Amino acid sequence: HNPPVLLLDEPTSAMDPHSAKLVRDAIVELQRDERTFLITTHNLTEAQQLADHIAIIRSGAIVASGTFHDLARQFVGDPLMELRTHGAFNGLATDISDLVTVEAAGEDWLRYRVADPYNTNPALLRRVAGLGIDVVTLSAVSQTLEDIYLQVVKEDEGLHDLE
Repeated sequence: HNPPVLLLDEPTSAMDPHSAKLVRDAIVELQRDERTFLITTHNLTEAQQLADHIAIIRSGAIVASGTFHDLARQFVGDPLMELRTHGAFNGLATDISDLVTVEAAGEDWLRYRVADPYNTNPALLRRVAGLGIDVVTLSAVSQTLEDIYLQVVKEDEGLHDLE
């Protein structure tokens, strides 16, 4: 039998890590054969790995749906980036405030949100270099399906409080 759609309910629940990986690998392989999967799971890491489209259900109703990236933008905002430098950067947050929204900073690092990282990050790096500050790393801080889920539930609870 070769069904075009497979329904899986908690496919790796209570499995050891090796067996769970075998199941995930099999799902990915079958997806390549253009099979559609409807997977229900509480394992958000696994859902993020496997899903092209995600629906978050609360009390039997879909409260959010879309691709991971669409949901991330909608519920947790613009991408979060982290810049680490060699040595302190006094006043850097002020010097780059026209480019990005700084969320947190330490002696030699800062985290910021940026709507268009592909265009803004190169400009930011040029500005930092122009200030004589050596950049050690610039990386995206992972946003997870768990972050999205918690925000969706928080917003949904707020709506229920109004009812």
